[in-house]
Amino acid sequence: MDNSAIAGDAPQLISTTTVLSLFSTLAILATAYTASLKLLPANASTKVRILFVWHAFDALIHLILEGSFLYNCFFSYTTITTGLWNGKEVIASPYLAPDVYFLGHKDRLYGAEYGTSPFSALWQEYAKADRRWGGSDLTVISLELLTVFVAGPMAVWICNCLRKQRADSWFWMVVLATGELYGGVMTFVPEWLTGSPNLNTSNFMYTWLYLFFFNTLWVWLPLWILYEAYRRITHNALLVNRAGPLIRRDMLRQQEEDSQRHASKRNGSAKKQR
Repeated sequence: MDNSAIAGDAPQLISTTTVLSLFSTLAILATAYTASLKLLPANASTKVRILFVWHAFDALIHLILEGSFLYNCFFSYTTITTGLWNGKEVIASPYLAPDVYFLGHKDRLYGAEYGTSPFSALWQEYAKADRRWGGSDLTVISLELLTVFVAGPMAVWICNCLRKQRADSWFWMVVLATGELYGGVMTFVPEWLTGSPNLNTSNFMYTWLYLFFFNTLWVWLPLWILYEAYRRITHNALLVNRAGPLIRRDMLRQQEEDSQRHASKRNGSAKKQR
C-alpha cells in the first residue's frame, strides 16, 4: 500500500537526524559487542557471544531508545487553545478514538512530535514511516511499557545468566523471545487489519529500512533463539531417556549397597551387645 498522502510533499530522505539515528543504533551495537569482550569468558563459544551481544543490544535499545519514546509520550505535549468563536471546541488527537484523551487531559496532545530533545527528533524521523510513533497511540504505548519495564531488564538478566553460565539461561531467553514476537504481532497486525493508514511506504528507505529491517530484527533473532532452545531441549530429553535405564540401575545398586551397609552395622551392634 502506498500511503504517500501521509508524507505530503516529497520529504528529504537523508537528513542530519537520519544519519545520527542510524549512528546511534550502530553505537549501541558496538557497545553490546564491547561488553561481550569484557564480560564473557575468553573461551566462550561463538553462539554464546552472539546471544550475549543480541541481548545486550536488545536491552540498550529498549531501555534507552524506547525508554525515550515513553518519556516523550508522557511528558512532551502541546496545549490546545479553544476556538475564538466556539469556546467549547475540543481538538481530538488523531491517534485516539473520539472522546478519548490521553491521561485524561482534554487540552493536551502528547507525543514525540511535540518534543524538542534529540530523542524527540529521532522518533519524529521514525514517525515519517509509521506516524503512530509521533503521537500517543494507546496500543503502541501499552506495548512499550512492557518492553521498557519488563523486556529491557529481562535482557540484562539474560546477559548476566550467560556471563555466569547459568543453567536457566535458555528458559529466560525463550520467555523473552516469545514476548518479543508477541509484541511485533500486536504492533503491526491491528494496523494491517485496518488498511495500514499510519504506514508510509512511499519510498525505499521508509519501507525497507525503517519498517522492514528495524522491525524484523525482532522477528528473525527471537525465532532463531526459539529454534536453538527447541534443539537443546529435545537433545537433553533424548539423553535423559537414553540414560534412564542406566540411572535406574545405578540407583538400585546404590540402594543395595546402602542396605548391606546398614545390615552390617546392625549385625555389628548386636554382637557388641552380646
